[in-house]
Amino acid sequence: MTLLQSILMGIIQGATEFLPVSSSGHLAIFKNIFHINTETGILFDVLLHLGTLVAIFIVYRKDIGELIIEGCSIVGLACTNAFYFIRNLFCKNKKEYKKIITTSYRRFVMLIIVSTIITTCLALPFEKFIGGAGETLLIPGICLCVTAIVLFIADNLKSGDKDASTATYKNSVFVGLAQGIATLPGISRSGSTITAGLACGFNREFAVKYSFIMSIPAILGAVILEIPDMANTSFTTAEIANYIVGMAVAAVVGYMCIKAMLLTVKKNKFKGFSIYCLCAGILSVVCYFVL
Repeated sequence: MTLLQSILMGIIQGATEFLPVSSSGHLAIFKNIFHINTETGILFDVLLHLGTLVAIFIVYRKDIGELIIEGCSIVGLACTNAFYFIRNLFCKNKKEYKKIITTSYRRFVMLIIVSTIITTCLALPFEKFIGGAGETLLIPGICLCVTAIVLFIADNLKSGDKDASTATYKNSVFVGLAQGIATLPGISRSGSTITAGLACGFNREFAVKYSFIMSIPAILGAVILEIPDMANTSFTTAEIANYIVGMAVAAVVGYMCIKAMLLTVKKNKFKGFSIYCLCAGILSVVCYFVL
């Protein structure tokens, strides 16, 4: 992979991971058009994902810091209650269990966990199919057309008033299902999850925040699944240098696109993205039959 290709794919990953146009679909189309070797690109895919994670951590550093602290508190209190449960089995002086979900951030942690579990249960059984779906232009093209429809729906949804303190676990299941479906190349993860959040009555700011923070375990999971495939693959120093440049580009572009997405959702302007996805999807399908 050349330096130019690395930079272009870094731009594509950083922009399309957060803008509602599907990063996996665009990367699959780009690789098909330019015949990029997917085996040697495994490390690059991992680094691109890490680049987008960096962007999320920078934008939502305060929220993520709070979520980590409250997540540790949840684990500590759960362990304490487990100890009390065992103790109460053998002692007459019963200990009262501690209430765990007492803050909005702790509730946010639990909502993210539920969504992640649902996504994993939906996507993991179809891992091989999803991995092979991007090897042609047909499936990403069809899925981009589906994304266009989803964004058209999002453009007509009103903002609700739910946030981390009022969102329900049923809402988190629904958003998790949307993220699971979005593992198909061409289905926008951000577009699907933000639309699902708005449909559940989330306010617009929380819908975006939930979507992007929820992507952290999903992206980390994708990275972990790809690591074993790198075991028997060799890389040259030049390739690794190009990959790192691509990762840095993905991080910078991703940061800018998160900021842009926040403005887009507030102004309820998905129509342009919807038209773009429809055109890109139709073009991809046409190219599949023509090229």
